[in-house]
Order: sequence, then structure tokens, then C-alpha cells
Amino acid sequence: MEHRKVNLTRTVLHDGLPIEVCGPLPPETLRSMRMHPQLDAFRKPQEQLQALIGISALPEGRVIAAIQDDMLVGYVTFHYPDELELWSQGGMKDLIELGAIEVADAYRGSGIGRLLLLHAFDKQQLENCIVFTTEYYWHWDLKGSGLDVWGYRLMMEKLMKTVDMVWYATDDPEICSHPANCLMVRIGREVPLSSQETFDRVRFRQRFMY
Repeated sequence: MEHRKVNLTRTVLHDGLPIEVCGPLPPETLRSMRMHPQLDAFRKPQEQLQALIGISALPEGRVIAAIQDDMLVGYVTFHYPDELELWSQGGMKDLIELGAIEVADAYRGSGIGRLLLLHAFDKQQLENCIVFTTEYYWHWDLKGSGLDVWGYRLMMEKLMKTVDMVWYATDDPEICSHPANCLMVRIGREVPLSSQETFDRVRFRQRFMY
């Protein structure tokens, strides 16, 4: 399958200072960057930077980043689901996971998260893919946001709807382990029916729920 990657750059202002949203970025560009110390939702910032470099080197991987000077202040990643996850069981070459989206606390409220997503889907780059994301409440910054799980869930749904991702049902045990967890999906306009049917089989493993 063709992995379309169109490197684009756009600018947004935060406190009057420009922030560049660009990508998909190659590994060599990311290696020259620093990670904002508040980007620690998934692992320590320097470890997360190494993870981003690894993702960017994958044929299907893409990292879209928000950059101020040479510092990453936000990012979103796309890659194939991990081979140990349920989502890889269909062996689909056109199923891509939106693995993480994170914006440093000090830069929230400027629309950076929304711009990262719009940038990633621009120029029909992902129209031949099913893109999904799994939202788990234990990854959410409830303390920093001041929201409860339902308020945060609503915020994430609104953010994902920016690029037409919508809620999909599933019987995945991790998602079903808490009612605030959810699966969000966007099916590109060029995705064949056969892939949509395979994805339906992947997201419903227990046939009595199908």
C-alpha cells in the first residue's frame, strides 16, 4: 500500500510567538530537537523523543510536531498497531493507529492539538487508510485539566471530530474495562469495502456481540 507523506509547514501564534506545525518529520530532523520537559504523559521526555525518532523511521510511521525554536512542544504519531495488540490481528496494511497526541501544559489553549490533527490529514494523505485511536482514561491528564473522566472524554471526542473521527463500538477487553474508554475511527474515502469488513471482524472478536 502507498504511504502518502506530504511534508507541510504552517504557523500558529502562542503568546505572540510563532510555533511551527510541520511534518511528517524524518528521524534526522527529530534528532536535532529538544523535548519540552512537560511532554511526559507516556514516558520521560528524552525517552519519548527516542520513541518519536523510531516511529518516524518506520515506512508507515509519521510524526507531526509543533516546534518553537528547536523545542518540540507538541506532537501526534501514526503507525501500525503493535503486533501484540488485538488491532494487528487482521494483518491490514491500510489500518493505521493514531498512537499518541500530546501538547505541553504551558501551550494548551492555543489550538495546537487541533492543528496537529488537521495537518496530519491534509492533502488527502490518509484517505486510503482506516485511522483509529484508543482512548484510555488512565492516560488522561485529569489533574492538570481539572476535568473528570467524562469531561475529558468529551474533550477528546471533540478534538478527534476535528478530522471526522467518530465513536465506534468494540468488544476489546481494555476498552470495555471502563465506560469512559472509547474507540474513535476515521475511514478514508478510498478504503475498499473488504478492508472495512476486516476491520469489523477485528473490533468484534466475540461474535455474539457483533
